[in-house]
Amino acid sequence: MSVTVFTNATLVLPDAVRPNATLAVSDGIISEIDDDLHVADAIDLEGAYLAPGFVDLHVHGGDGSDFMDGTPEAFRTVCRCHARHGTTSLTPTSTVATGAQCDRFLQLCRELKGDVPGGARIIGSHFYGPYFARPARGCHPDQEFLIPDAANAARFMPTADVMPLIVTVAPEIENAEWLVREFAPRGVKFNAGHSHATFPQVEAAVSWGVRHVDHLFCAMSDRARLRQTQTYPMRAGVMEATLYFDELTTEVIADGKHLSPELLRLAYKVKGPDRLALVTDSMRAVDLPDGEYWFGAEGSGEKVRKLDGVGVTLDGTALASCVMGMDHCVRTMHFAAGVPLVETIRMASLTPARILGVEREIGSIEVGKRADLLVLDAQLNVRAVYVGGEQVQ
Repeated sequence: MSVTVFTNATLVLPDAVRPNATLAVSDGIISEIDDDLHVADAIDLEGAYLAPGFVDLHVHGGDGSDFMDGTPEAFRTVCRCHARHGTTSLTPTSTVATGAQCDRFLQLCRELKGDVPGGARIIGSHFYGPYFARPARGCHPDQEFLIPDAANAARFMPTADVMPLIVTVAPEIENAEWLVREFAPRGVKFNAGHSHATFPQVEAAVSWGVRHVDHLFCAMSDRARLRQTQTYPMRAGVMEATLYFDELTTEVIADGKHLSPELLRLAYKVKGPDRLALVTDSMRAVDLPDGEYWFGAEGSGEKVRKLDGVGVTLDGTALASCVMGMDHCVRTMHFAAGVPLVETIRMASLTPARILGVEREIGSIEVGKRADLLVLDAQLNVRAVYVGGEQVQ
């Protein structure tokens, strides 16, 4: 049996910080939390935070690779990149692409499910793109936008049979109701996203089974956008519906560039830490210098630019994905938006784990859960990462 013991740790638990703690890991599982446990060769954290590993529900790439590149090495590169930033579990997220590229993406999610040596664990798949509303595509390639039907929806079921699967759909597109009502009872999780739907359309989607909304405030309708097509009365859109419906969880890109601290505070106040997750939505330029990069598959996606700590369109007039890891988002949410540490960490770990339905295995420091652990200093910089009890170098 492999045993690792951490002493003098400041544990970040789901609802409290516990100083001067000792934690034992046995064969990759948290086996004991006991202040009186004494082991000769323990790892002395000297008061540093010991936090649960981050869980990223929405991530496209990093370190020069994108999940849509369609190779095992691209997947592994992205997973290793985000592990350096504290993410120990993630759901690869696709982009708008060709049917063949989407099929390859789903195939690799299935094949590489589980541990990636030296990287974050692949725990699910986020099928994201073909069911967008085309006018709300944002920086995604202008490629295959599909009307849901039995033929194209069948492609994602082999993935749903072996791992948690998230599918994003704009509620206003044709056959959206059929898609959700047909596959939600079969275990597929549905998000609303990249949508210019009205409040009543989102309300209908909630009744079908949609339970989450992608990147709050981004690529979605609101009162101001809908007023462009109807002078009066002013109408609410996806943004207002997301804030209104308690049934809906959501997420924010807390990189300090997509949303101001005030918008982060608003999202936190209205949705609360149990219905709001932090995501990176990052692309391949994470940990790389400023310049032009492909969003989506290399050579056939959409060219964007990394500039001033964020992705932007080539003309610089719109945002085009995040270029930071989850550790940066956690620091932004805590230090810039003023969210308490415990709740900030929860929004990057236990809350996304619950949204995905894997909270019994990961997401918090509890006996019996996987030993996905982070050592963080007082400034929340990542000092060490453990995936299943094994340190990531």
